[in-house]
Amino acid sequence: MRGASPAVLMFLLGLSPMTLSAQQPTLSPATNSGRSTVYAPSAILATSQPLATSAGLEIMRQGGNAIDAAVAAAAVLNLTEPHMTGIGGDMFAIVWSEEEQRLIGMNSAGQAGSLMTRDELIRRGHDDVPGSGPESVTVPGALAGWAALLERFGNLRLADVLEPAIRLAEEGFPVSPIIARDWAGQVEKLSMDRGATGTYLIDGARAPKAGEWFQNPELASTFRQIANHGISVFYEGPLGRQLVEGLRDLGGFLTYEDLTKVRVEWVDPVGVEYGGYKLYELPPPGQGIAALQMLRLLEGIDLEAMGHNSAQYLHHLIEAKKIAYADLAGHIGDPEYMRISVEDLLTDEYIEARRSLFDPNTAAERVEPGEAFTESETIYLAAADADGNMVSFINSVFGYFGSGVSIPGTGFILQNRGAGFTLEEGHPNTVAPGKRPFHTLVPAFATRITSRGEEPWMAFGVMGGGMQPQGHVQVLLNQIVFGMDPQEANDAARFQHSRDRRVSFEAPISSEVLRALASMGHEVAQERSYAFGGSQMVVKLPRGWAASSDVRKDGHAAGF
Repeated sequence: MRGASPAVLMFLLGLSPMTLSAQQPTLSPATNSGRSTVYAPSAILATSQPLATSAGLEIMRQGGNAIDAAVAAAAVLNLTEPHMTGIGGDMFAIVWSEEEQRLIGMNSAGQAGSLMTRDELIRRGHDDVPGSGPESVTVPGALAGWAALLERFGNLRLADVLEPAIRLAEEGFPVSPIIARDWAGQVEKLSMDRGATGTYLIDGARAPKAGEWFQNPELASTFRQIANHGISVFYEGPLGRQLVEGLRDLGGFLTYEDLTKVRVEWVDPVGVEYGGYKLYELPPPGQGIAALQMLRLLEGIDLEAMGHNSAQYLHHLIEAKKIAYADLAGHIGDPEYMRISVEDLLTDEYIEARRSLFDPNTAAERVEPGEAFTESETIYLAAADADGNMVSFINSVFGYFGSGVSIPGTGFILQNRGAGFTLEEGHPNTVAPGKRPFHTLVPAFATRITSRGEEPWMAFGVMGGGMQPQGHVQVLLNQIVFGMDPQEANDAARFQHSRDRRVSFEAPISSEVLRALASMGHEVAQERSYAFGGSQMVVKLPRGWAASSDVRKDGHAAGF
């Protein structure tokens, strides 16, 4: 795309039923990962790091609900998975409120700084929005979202749910293996910033190894300030001024006034029906619309008869993905600037026109957007409580260690979400002051359709930039169409379409299937498992809960 930023191009290239009824299906005791689905009678939590899961359960045992637990887990992940998430990033959520008997969405994405203009970036010699560094930093929205979730739905105070993270940051913890591996790959990036070097590199030179003790007293101090004085210390007080002044000295675009204008939006999730269920995603600026379009494009096709991960099955999903992501590239951005509505993109007429591009036997080289964007490092978690509340929660600093910038003394990394913008004139996602960029973060939720109406069924998500919507569809179909239990659905081999005809597949997909796909024109590659996202899910049973955590991460599901 002419004028698109490197991060947007990376996204567009793909770089970052279990029918639970009163009569339950026969479930396998364990999956090919060696893990089995976790079941619990009262409350449950699935996250990408065991200490975060433990913190969430601790909070629920203290009287907190699923929302309190989710925020507590997110705070711990800021410490234990710092290359993925934290209060320097953004967050989104979908909540099933048992009291209100409905789904409620939250968008807590920050906006571009008031000094971040297309003209200024060009004046500085940029052809694209920088993918990292101080010029890529936008207003961090995550902390505002945490506080708003607790204020509306929580049982406990923000100070209470931050306590496990504060304790761990002060006392330290042993780093888990997959996180240690990812961390080690970012030493060069962290070495380019004084604050990041001091906070995240051992002796200023290397990443912590698996099992090595790590402490972050500066993050503990930051969380303690927030616990004592509220989020105003971040958005209107001394901590915010520290961030702005540090960024200004580095050439960033944020002002103090930008922080004070942070806004959290409550939104209605958008859903489409499929196979007796309804998948819900958040509206733009996120990419969730692509998962909905994929399901609509697959309507009426007998996927079960094709067989799970057969060549024909994978071909149909890959081609649907190409069409849906083409529309992301052409149409999705800050909804205030979009020229076509989400509703228009899901109408029967539009879907039928897009479906006409589909060739059941040949891989398309390239698909253009219909008439009328970025690799991402993210954490996803899901939680449910004894009262029936469920939350689908996603938080990210965008790229690995975000912008690579950590203002000395703060203990957290700032996101590079500005890299989601383009410099292309006239595009709905062109960079502008106060504008929200195209966003990769997409929590998902599925309901079950019964004679009594819709019932909450599953909070789930798949981390990993452009992998997310195509991952949502694969994990969901594993259950709805092929009857997998939650852990089986997470473990099953995935594909990730990247660019043109190039598709990556996990090794369990057979060589015979790969040869058949190649004969259809797909350029076949195989990658390491961690390139295919990390999924967590929580499922409502007729009585109690089920949960699973992806073996591709250090994750852990547990309940009581």
